[in-house]
Amino acid sequence: MKPSTINRIWARLILMSLQRAGVKDICIAPGSRSTPLTLEAERLQSLDSSICLHTHFDERGLGFLALGLAKASDNPVAVIVTSGTAVANLLPAVAESRLTREKLVLLTADRPPELIQCGANQAISQQGIFSEHAEVTSFLPSPTEHISPAWLLSTVSEGLHCQSELGGSYHINCPFPEPLYGEMEDASVYLEPVRTWLESDEPYLSFTPSRADLSQPLRDWAQLQQQKGVLVVGKASLQERRAIDALAQKLHWPLLCDPQASQGSAFAGFDVWLQNPACAEVLNQADIIVQFGSRLVSKRLSQFINQFEGTHWLVEKHPGRLDPSHKQGLRINAPLANVALAMTEITRDNEHARWADALVVASQQYFERLAASDESLSEVSLAADFSHWLSKESDLFIGNSMAIRLLDMCSHLPEKAVFANRGASGIDGLIATASGVQRARQRPMVMLMGDTSALYDLNSLSLLANNPQPFALIIINNDGGGIFDMLPVPDANKETFYRMPHGTDFSHAAAMFGFNYGCPSSLETARAQCIDAQSTPGTTVIELKVGAGECGKALKAMFGEIANAELL
Repeated sequence: MKPSTINRIWARLILMSLQRAGVKDICIAPGSRSTPLTLEAERLQSLDSSICLHTHFDERGLGFLALGLAKASDNPVAVIVTSGTAVANLLPAVAESRLTREKLVLLTADRPPELIQCGANQAISQQGIFSEHAEVTSFLPSPTEHISPAWLLSTVSEGLHCQSELGGSYHINCPFPEPLYGEMEDASVYLEPVRTWLESDEPYLSFTPSRADLSQPLRDWAQLQQQKGVLVVGKASLQERRAIDALAQKLHWPLLCDPQASQGSAFAGFDVWLQNPACAEVLNQADIIVQFGSRLVSKRLSQFINQFEGTHWLVEKHPGRLDPSHKQGLRINAPLANVALAMTEITRDNEHARWADALVVASQQYFERLAASDESLSEVSLAADFSHWLSKESDLFIGNSMAIRLLDMCSHLPEKAVFANRGASGIDGLIATASGVQRARQRPMVMLMGDTSALYDLNSLSLLANNPQPFALIIINNDGGGIFDMLPVPDANKETFYRMPHGTDFSHAAAMFGFNYGCPSSLETARAQCIDAQSTPGTTVIELKVGAGECGKALKAMFGEIANAELL
């Protein structure tokens, strides 16, 4: 067979394997070397209407688009790129997926080995390009009739199974020789060893599932539930959060919820009120912490866990080191909802129920003080009022840096599907990720992010053009990196090397991509524009221009006030 035929056959077998492993979304960047994969992706879509193809000219943004699709769907998502630096541009999204375990399947085209490191055009060494950030790798040889299609299918099936167990990215490197495409020849003789597989709809290899044994933790729980405990919720879906709520309602323990927990609680604002010594003294009476999910935003909550000397359980679906305080304790690798429901079934009346309800009063006192503060448009007033900006039908994507910290400190979020990139916690690719989440869920979305993050991902605004769903993109423009007002950086160099003022606004970016645009001057107008945008098809940019450095001063003043206030 000609190289063009065997290239297409191998690409076809790979993509059919992905389809049978649950891949529904395929993200494609332009490129010649990746043509066999692109043409086979198009063919697969013509045969299966559930397959959706997504395109983007920017491979870095494409990787994050795929990350968002995988984050929202919990399915593996394929990414097709050409050779060279196109592959390297996927690294930021791959690094994030390693930490938060979204399943990306990276189909990277490559030059055949004889064209590597010899001056050939658009050829770099792609061996190990993602290093440890890719959970699984398959560096394929150039397609050849001398290698059975059964070898290819078993290789990919093994890799997909490993990814299904561990999450993260699976890198399949595909070195295609030229000619890359042409008239297809008859390949029936070559495919005869896998003919029965081709005629079925099953994966090439099947594996028995592995399940966590909860018998011992549940036996221990019978005694531990009688102590003074704290429930901590990190990243959790709506379904997981509702299961945890059922447990919390039986225990009546403090429920401390991260912004990623899909809802706040009566103990909201703990990042601030924990700076009050009387509040901290109450919480320090705890004997056990049961933490569902990881990647906590709150610095004060992390400090509390770090100094805690009692029993510590951490429940997380995937294995891995997820406790930066390195506490001795129990790690339960199992779905959060399964563990919470199993614990709820055997939870009985607790003599220490409501042992820390004084902290509910502290939370109420804190939010009353927050509401009574300046009502002009500012980052703090936005966060304090933000729960009123969200319609019931909308999802929420929270950017990194100050955006997610502000909601952690100052907001009591309603029940809401919440998404964020809190693995590497970078500011790159946030718009692209949010676009992927919305494409998977097909719901209105509100996104809150900072100006530097938005500038970093301007290319990805193209993914939100001609958007059939409402998308309210709220950009807090404080002219640079406001987070550095809260971090230990030298004052003499802060403006030049850290905040880096840019002096731009986003009206031109909105116009370039045909978005609706608003720049409200009051909190009331900003809220109204956000609510209206959630029922308006298409993308609306809402730019909130606030003074540089004002947020840091306001937060520090609030910290001092709450630390010395009578909250209990």
